[in-house]
Amino acid sequence: MALLTDIKARSITPGSAALPHGGVTGLSLLPSRTQKGQGKWVLRYVSPVTGKRRNAGLGSYPHVGVALAGKLAREMREEIALGQDPLAIKETPVAAPVMPSFQEAAKQVHAELKPGWKNAKHAQQWINTLTEYVFPKIGSLPMDQLQPRHMADVLRPIWLEKAETASRVKQRLHAVMAWGWAHGFNQANPVDVVTHLLPVQPSKTVRQEHQPAMPWADIPAFVKTRLADTNELDVTKRALLFLILTAARSGEVRGMTWDEVNLRNKVWIIPADRMKASQTHRVPLSEQAITLLQVQAGKHDHLVFPSIQSRTVLSDMTLTALLRRLKAHSDSDKRIATAHGFRSSFRDWCSEEGYARDLAERALAHTVQNKVEAAYHRTDLLEQRRPMMQAWADFILPRPAPD
Repeated sequence: MALLTDIKARSITPGSAALPHGGVTGLSLLPSRTQKGQGKWVLRYVSPVTGKRRNAGLGSYPHVGVALAGKLAREMREEIALGQDPLAIKETPVAAPVMPSFQEAAKQVHAELKPGWKNAKHAQQWINTLTEYVFPKIGSLPMDQLQPRHMADVLRPIWLEKAETASRVKQRLHAVMAWGWAHGFNQANPVDVVTHLLPVQPSKTVRQEHQPAMPWADIPAFVKTRLADTNELDVTKRALLFLILTAARSGEVRGMTWDEVNLRNKVWIIPADRMKASQTHRVPLSEQAITLLQVQAGKHDHLVFPSIQSRTVLSDMTLTALLRRLKAHSDSDKRIATAHGFRSSFRDWCSEEGYARDLAERALAHTVQNKVEAAYHRTDLLEQRRPMMQAWADFILPRPAPD
């Protein structure tokens, strides 16, 4: 049988005989009762399930053309060949998705995001903030019932009093509602407009609170009286001193391993997966830092500063507890200096001593915010930074005068 052409299909008239498609058994174009050149496609077949004859409508012509009708009919014939009834499949009601509560959705989002986070502490904090501030208010509400007013009710108690926390909660609310939108549970993201229901927050520059830091001029005396004279077992003090000498972050020092250290070339290479910016960072080691590492040699096969008790990585509270015990003063009234604050002290010293901003920022492994400027940064200026780090070490821990 010849394949039906579009020209012949357009010539069909009311009351005329059905036109066989010619390409698929049982597929015909039935004429419209009133309009020339119009009709509807029908596939006649015997159901492999019930054994009864059935007529499956495939749409109206010319909206569904000859080629498309043939494609749809062939797909149905394939289902029939597999023992399925296409109309029965079409008639089977699709179960509506079970509407999760906000708490159920949040836990699912957390489970999906968690494998991509490097920091286990951040992963725990992510769900903890929702548990504390969100679940008690809207955790039991279905996702499709949540409105901007619900988001505002959650954020309002902390919006001004705990602005940074509120910002993090808002981000996590947005992530959960975006997930719900993507999965068809809600038709919009109410967090997008919640700020219209809340007062204006102070600018971030106003509310940002810096880590308490020891004034740079006070560090030599602190090191001399509190850190320089350590006993064999005082790993924590040596870790803190090394942190000050290198201007490194606490986690970078605590997780430092011997395979990152090249004593011959006097460089510490921190791999990207341990850096905040996910970029490898090289630290030129001063003579004082080298001496300190030599003291630590042999204490552990893998870790440079292992915990004496557990023989594992020092906890993040270890250095904080030490600074409290040593009563390390800071530039913030009645607050103890933090380990991170020594990076600020180093940065202030660099400025006072006239070192180039680029050298100081690279020593701190700060990312370049300006994209144009970043494009021209082809080197980490390791050797240019070396004299600066040696001068810093000589300032805070002077080397003995030669005999």
